[in-house]
Amino acid sequence: MKNIIEIPASKKEILRVAAYCRVSTAYEEQRTSLDSQIQYYTDYINNHEGWVLAGIYSEQASGTRFDNRTAFSRMMKDCRAGKIDYIITKSISRFGRNTLPFLRSFNELIGLGITIYFEMEWLDSSDWRMQKIITAAAAVAQSESESKSANIKWGIQRSFEKGHIKLNHTNFLGYTKDENGKLVIVEEEAEIVRLIYDLYLNGYGCRKIKSYLEKNGIKTVTGKGEWSTSTIDRILSNEKYIGTVLSQKTFVKDCLTHKQVKNKR
Repeated sequence: MKNIIEIPASKKEILRVAAYCRVSTAYEEQRTSLDSQIQYYTDYINNHEGWVLAGIYSEQASGTRFDNRTAFSRMMKDCRAGKIDYIITKSISRFGRNTLPFLRSFNELIGLGITIYFEMEWLDSSDWRMQKIITAAAAVAQSESESKSANIKWGIQRSFEKGHIKLNHTNFLGYTKDENGKLVIVEEEAEIVRLIYDLYLNGYGCRKIKSYLEKNGIKTVTGKGEWSTSTIDRILSNEKYIGTVLSQKTFVKDCLTHKQVKNKR
């Protein structure tokens, strides 16, 4: 009679699962949303049979930029190091809103054999048919960002046309705002502004004005004893001191790069 050798069942594969969480702003409601995402995915992964938590990668960063997303970069580095098998994220827009870098990262993860699951869309990248849908959805997410950016710019421009101007009075030497949000003069600081202009009209350059202010113990708006020539130059070239406001001196030309450019119009 032949001996029967029983082969033990192979141990069920353990998946190392990570979650990527992101919000765009530091506003309280988004901060709360980020904390909720972190808690939700931590519990979800830890309580899922056959899964082990490989990490929660969370950050507050723009969805259209990938170059400044440190948590995302760290997650990609860990994926390349073979530390992650599976990634869960709330939605395609949380993963990214810029199609080209989105697809670059997405395709790299697919090449590494890592599955990404987009929870809100119920899309799993392990299915090649879903990959095409994910690609299309990423393009839609970028289009939504571009549309939102255009709407915001339009609203700002219409507000300017109606004379509604928002001024940042923080560190604005000589002015503050009252309880109604209107600019009011701070007389002690206004004297310093007048002095700087008087010195300039008497032939003093920025370096000479800096030396005069420091020798006479005159403090900056932040209470420092040392002045910078660039601060003095900004005061002398600030049109607001003659009652004029120039808005949109710089603007974001491309919502995908967020790069500020000078407005030459």
